[in-house]
Amino acid sequence: LQKIFIFLQVTACVVIGKTLMILFPNAMKRYILKQGEKSRMNQNPKFSYDNWGPTFFSFKYLLFVLKVKWKRLEDEAHEGCPAPNTPVVTSNGEVRHLFDFMQDNRPLILNFGSCT
Repeated sequence: LQKIFIFLQVTACVVIGKTLMILFPNAMKRYILKQGEKSRMNQNPKFSYDNWGPTFFSFKYLLFVLKVKWKRLEDEAHEGCPAPNTPVVTSNGEVRHLFDFMQDNRPLILNFGSCT
């Protein structure tokens, strides 16, 4: 039921966004560029609006957003419930699952950081 709701919500957003891109291309370009500023997508001079702007509200965009949102449903953690066995990427670039790192009865500690 949640997947159906997400499908309807994302599809409606994509249809509305695509319609607005056709009717008001300049206004939508400004809106998309503003979104690019928030995500810092437009800070790379080699990555111009012409590369990524037109992909917004496309069929591939719809499929990607659905895939991400549906995957997040599986990865939700709730208090008192078992943790999800979410995929993680090692420092070597290998994709593993969280529970792969558990050893016997020892607690698993996650440390999040960033590298720039």
